[in-house]
Amino acid sequence: MYDKISRLLMYGDLTEDSILYQLGQAMDKIQTGDYNKREVTREINAISKKLLMLATDYGFDDNLWHNYIAFYIINNENPFSLVTEKSDVKPGSVNYLVENDFKILKELFDYDFSSIEKELGIESFSVFTNYSAVKKNQNTYNRNVSEKVRNLSKALEATTDEKGFFNVITDFYKAYGVGMFGLNKAFRIEEKGDNDIRFVPINNMDEVVLDDLIGYEYQKQQLIANTESFVQGKKANNVLLFGDSGTGKSTSIKAIVNQYYDKGLRMIEIYKHQFRYLSKIIASIKNRNYKYIIYMDDLSFEEHEIEYKFLKAVIEGGVETKPDNILIYATSNRRHLIKETWNDRNDQSNADDRHHSDTVEEKLSLVHRFGVTISYSKPMQKEYIEIVLGLAKRAGITMPEKELIAQAKVFELEQGGLSGRTAQQFINYISSK
Repeated sequence: MYDKISRLLMYGDLTEDSILYQLGQAMDKIQTGDYNKREVTREINAISKKLLMLATDYGFDDNLWHNYIAFYIINNENPFSLVTEKSDVKPGSVNYLVENDFKILKELFDYDFSSIEKELGIESFSVFTNYSAVKKNQNTYNRNVSEKVRNLSKALEATTDEKGFFNVITDFYKAYGVGMFGLNKAFRIEEKGDNDIRFVPINNMDEVVLDDLIGYEYQKQQLIANTESFVQGKKANNVLLFGDSGTGKSTSIKAIVNQYYDKGLRMIEIYKHQFRYLSKIIASIKNRNYKYIIYMDDLSFEEHEIEYKFLKAVIEGGVETKPDNILIYATSNRRHLIKETWNDRNDQSNADDRHHSDTVEEKLSLVHRFGVTISYSKPMQKEYIEIVLGLAKRAGITMPEKELIAQAKVFELEQGGLSGRTAQQFINYISSK
């Protein structure tokens, strides 16, 4: 096995802590005949545990070894996979090299572990090739990754040679892409130290759709129209959703990502203190074959905060043009994003700032960098009741309508205001009784 792994070229960049590398090393000891049986058995059992942990993290099932090889291929970002993600495969020398890799990967995929099991007196690989996972809550693993890996694994099982392997994998790259951006909908930014960052997938983002948000039809249509243009490669604008809390601003953006994920839309969530990394984030994703929404939730700035300057520079006005595959979608409870005081409007009380009107204009100009601004206001009581009734019907609540409305009004008074969030909290309350 290790001999095969060592001959991989495009797909051969294995880390020493990877399952495939460690298993190859253990198998090499057995095949050379110079090994300690107990020690090698311990090594293979440790590797088997890593495979089981991976299967648990991603909900793999059936043939775990096939799942693992498919998972490795999907996540391998190399010159071939990255080019295939963007365009059709064309004849060339690199294809010959990749087909040789796929021939090896197919041999590894179909590897017969029976002789190793007999030699060591173990049965783990027999279990792995016919594995039945314990049924568990789907929220405990990444369903997106699990489904794609298992489907690719089944497709690879149906191939008969490396050309079939090649076709299945390249079709996958063209449909979904490669690496974490191909498998996941949304990401957050994690700071690594030394002014460096990494993208961390957000497992199991809320599976909301726009129809889940009752009302706000005009607002949803504005968001759809802009996003449709964006994913189709047409001109589109940055979007600011502003208005009262609990009205569905964040839900709308999550829903739009769910709706257009299959068309290549991805979301990266970033917090205000991370704005200094915006240029680095954009540089990391500008050449990928996806459309990215950089999502900023509950965006606002106090008078002393200057992070808005990073945002202004990136949205418009920097030396480097913002790539066409990136937009910024933000939500805020403030129309102008930056807190204003009466002193901001009073030049006479700002003697230290000779050009105070310019300072105010600089602060307020941030909102003008968003080409689309969508207002989400609190519902009137009639609209609140309509939301309650719609959510109750969806939840299967059978309480008489008059009683439901009466309780909803009381709940709203006690909980502090009319909003879609209050309506959902009321439905949760009724459902729990």
